[in-house]
Amino acid sequence: MNVLVLVGSLRAGSTNRQLADAAVAHLPEGTSATVFEQLADLAHYSEELDHDDALPQVARDLREAVADHDAVLLVTPEYNGSLPSALKNAVDWVSRPRGASSIAGKPAAVIGASGSPRAAQWAREDGVKVLKVAGAEVIEDTVGVGSAFQAFEEGRLSDGELDAALGDLVGRLATQVRRARTAA
Repeated sequence: MNVLVLVGSLRAGSTNRQLADAAVAHLPEGTSATVFEQLADLAHYSEELDHDDALPQVARDLREAVADHDAVLLVTPEYNGSLPSALKNAVDWVSRPRGASSIAGKPAAVIGASGSPRAAQWAREDGVKVLKVAGAEVIEDTVGVGSAFQAFEEGRLSDGELDAALGDLVGRLATQVRRARTAA
């Protein structure tokens, strides 16, 4: 199983990158994960660019990465009560072309971290919503880390219950991928 990780915070060392790493640590043995590192370089979605002769290479790379992976893990901070534009833009690119998008039917999960005690709740809810509208098979439950600046010790979540919830969600994503493979 291969999981593509989309981290909405573009800052090196962000708590969301730490959360992504903590989630990847819970993946079953034999599973690989790739963080798509080019979100900052992705042009804003425009139908004028969405043609073979004009398609930006980063958009092509993102679509191919989603298509080549078995699942998507969206890791979101909360900016002004919602997803950061980099994540929404990425979902917009992979939701096209309608009827043949790389995200259609793809197992997905959403996690998020925030300095606020609300744990990026609205951003996580919006992440589930936009992935569903884009056609992904999204796990409705999410995991959020509040007061995230104090939540990690040596790259791991210091709260055992929260770490267990993260492990459970990642395990459910792996189960969803196995079911999708069996059904195919």
